[in-house]
Amino acid sequence: MQGCNFQLSSSRSPWLEPRMSSIGFQAATHRGYFLGGSGLCRLKCRVQCSQLWQSTSLVNNQKEKDRYSCIDQSTSYLHVQSLRNFPTGKLCGEVVMVRLDSALLLGHLGPCTFSLERALLTIKYLYKARAKVIIVTSWDTTLQSNNPEVKSIDSFAEYLSSLLQVEVIPVDGGPGLTSFKKEEWVQNSIILFENLLNFRGEVANCNDFSQKLASGATIFVNDSFSLSHKILASTVGITRFCYASLAGFHFDEELTRLIKITDTTRHPYIAIVGGGNFLRKAPALRMLISLCDGLFFVGKLSFQIMKGLGMPVPSQFIERNAIMEALQIIQVARDRNVPIYYPTDLWCLNNDNCGTSRVVNSAGQLDGWTPADIGPSTLEKISSIIPLYKKILWIGSTKYDLAEEFSVGATQLGQILEKASFDSCEVILVGNAACNTLRRKTGSSSQCIEFKNATVVWEFLKGRILPGIAALDKRYPYRIPWSTVFCDSTLPLVVDIGSGNGLFLFEMAKRYECSNFLGLEMNEKLVIRCLQGMALYEKRNLYFVSTNATSTFHSIVSSYPGRLSLVTIQCPNPDFNKEQNRWRMVRRMLVEAVADLLQTNGQVYLQSDVESVLLGMKEQFLSYSNGQLVVDGDDCGHRMENPFGVASDWERHVLARGAPMYRTMLRKV
Repeated sequence: MQGCNFQLSSSRSPWLEPRMSSIGFQAATHRGYFLGGSGLCRLKCRVQCSQLWQSTSLVNNQKEKDRYSCIDQSTSYLHVQSLRNFPTGKLCGEVVMVRLDSALLLGHLGPCTFSLERALLTIKYLYKARAKVIIVTSWDTTLQSNNPEVKSIDSFAEYLSSLLQVEVIPVDGGPGLTSFKKEEWVQNSIILFENLLNFRGEVANCNDFSQKLASGATIFVNDSFSLSHKILASTVGITRFCYASLAGFHFDEELTRLIKITDTTRHPYIAIVGGGNFLRKAPALRMLISLCDGLFFVGKLSFQIMKGLGMPVPSQFIERNAIMEALQIIQVARDRNVPIYYPTDLWCLNNDNCGTSRVVNSAGQLDGWTPADIGPSTLEKISSIIPLYKKILWIGSTKYDLAEEFSVGATQLGQILEKASFDSCEVILVGNAACNTLRRKTGSSSQCIEFKNATVVWEFLKGRILPGIAALDKRYPYRIPWSTVFCDSTLPLVVDIGSGNGLFLFEMAKRYECSNFLGLEMNEKLVIRCLQGMALYEKRNLYFVSTNATSTFHSIVSSYPGRLSLVTIQCPNPDFNKEQNRWRMVRRMLVEAVADLLQTNGQVYLQSDVESVLLGMKEQFLSYSNGQLVVDGDDCGHRMENPFGVASDWERHVLARGAPMYRTMLRKV
């Protein structure tokens, strides 16, 4: 049987001939250390089912979604387009703005660290690709007072020049290329803008400031991962004015490491959690108790857990309103049979004589003493249980106050974990308190994964979307199993962008069995309904994906074994109140992806009931396709007939009220 090819032989002839379709981890119990399983039966206060982290209805609802989707929607935003995967040829001659982390550049004035090397590689890579590079960053008064390199923008530019071995030209005054002479650009490819903290629009994420900052730039590269939890003009607002927003090499590496924190493929997995402010960290602790096979609480957090377990704790160490959160976490640990550990002894300072210290039993009387750090017995216990685990997360300080002289416990814990990292254990250290404890010998390198900025990780563990990551362009998280989705994955592929309720594609799939049909739709609920309908009718030449096709089209369609023969965009919703959003579906990135993947003589069908919307889409496809797309035949002033014999749901509605539809067909040459 000969497959159908979606191609018009003439503007008046039929478009095609239809063919009608006829094991859980169990730790040893040690008195005073293990607080899971039957040990919790002594609790008098039980947490109601309605107070648990996830209700049964939410779990069942998620299971229903998972039946029709292979994507974890809660973390799909983490899969971003990176500079590593962006075509190098598209960088040449483009103005690329790079957001750097000044703390990363200036925090290590000694030997070059791995993170710094990755950040510098981003700039060198763009420079080698012959892109016109603009660097934007910010530095606070602390960095400026401790580092002579940031006394002024000129000295900072000199410092960057020495690191990159390329001359960096500083631009004083407001950001934007309006104040830079074009003849200077020809001689120098790297420009440094003024400190962004000098402008109010940066922290306010001002739309006007973002537009001015992005003026002249076409591509944005974010390499400042430590600011991912903040909404800034230079990390979020700027992405609205660049056609491509990518992750730099350092950002990409840090994001990969971040995802590893919630990866549970390595078991058993234990988290050592310290610091204070239990109530604020409660959502993150609930996440950890659901992921890990054990939790060891240190620092001020341990007092809240001990109180929840009915142990005597001085009132001055108890956080107000935190008891219910602690009980909830304890209940989840009991339900999952997960052990919870806490310190058995503490280094304490005498309140009357600050120079006096001693080891005190954590369950004993602490009157007159102030906890400073975990004690030797606690460290001994940690050392004994660490070999039982294959993955370890340490986040938060072990100390109970700011006394630097009592950092022995943290230092020894760092040595214990560093040793474990060399014994094939995956160790993740989060925050300065954890990362600074590693005492490496000259020439040695730790195997631990390090995150200096703990705030980003805490926000991530709380389940919150990090704005700096969400603002970047997305890629599809997984490869679609085409041979499973379609009966014959070598047939020509038709992609409907913005497939809505799917009625158009359902009818097309019935009429034209010689092609495969793929619907891309942002509305997840509509996609689930379409997939449910597919299962009911058992169609094997039709599939739907919930995604933003504007940024994921290339990553999805590029893996298809067959050829892309047709792309349709029908009646996108125009936003006339905001000019920049009027055709937000059709952007340069989408047009370039379609033009690159479409087979020769393949077609793009555009349709709208608003003529200005059709003209806008047509103009962008012709402008950004680099001459690969032309108008196919005579579009008769955009009043051509529907070439498929199948009308979309909205098209029927428009025609029923006697209004016109505007259409055009483009072809790849």
